[in-house]
Amino acid sequence: MQPSLTRPDETVPETAAEMPSARQQAVLDAVLALMVEEGDQLTMDAVARRASCSKETLYKWFGDRDGLLTATVRWQASRVHAGRYALNALDVATLRESLQDFAATWLKVIASDTSVALNRLAIGHAGSRKSNLGAIVLANGRFAIGERVKPVLEAGRAAGLLAFDDTEAAFRTFFGLAGRDIQIRLLLGDALPLDAGEIRRDAGRAVEQFLALYGRA
Repeated sequence: MQPSLTRPDETVPETAAEMPSARQQAVLDAVLALMVEEGDQLTMDAVARRASCSKETLYKWFGDRDGLLTATVRWQASRVHAGRYALNALDVATLRESLQDFAATWLKVIASDTSVALNRLAIGHAGSRKSNLGAIVLANGRFAIGERVKPVLEAGRAAGLLAFDDTEAAFRTFFGLAGRDIQIRLLLGDALPLDAGEIRRDAGRAVEQFLALYGRA
């Protein structure tokens, strides 16, 4: 279904999830830091000590350990931008900018030590069925990000800028062009030189390749 263009001020938001408070963000950053430092030894006690808060507060805010992990993955994924724009004013420059912003922020996030540690844990837990972390990362990372970017692609199609039949297939193509083999190499310990300039160049290249495949003249 193509997005409606009936409201002149309608925009596609970056995320529909409620952002955590500043104090909660500090707790989630503490979780990510502990994952980098301690790997699989993450406990509610350790998080409470690092974040200087009580376990009661953690349970009140996040429910349980899975709730805390879910919030942490969502917080990390929120750093990936999906663009904001007026649906009735989308042009090719805005579309290109939105897609490049997504690709660049996604590459920056997956290249961070915190994401590498988080994904390594998730893969290990998924294989051993030790916890639900693998499913949590998949649902609140890749799948959630996809649902935020797909409206950008559909708006591009509605504006006559893109041509595709299957939104999911188009997104997966773009996702693959942006990521290439970078994430798997990082997970396996390859020290890739991904500075800000390299990330911008990679993001721009992915967008141009995607537009060459799906863009309309």
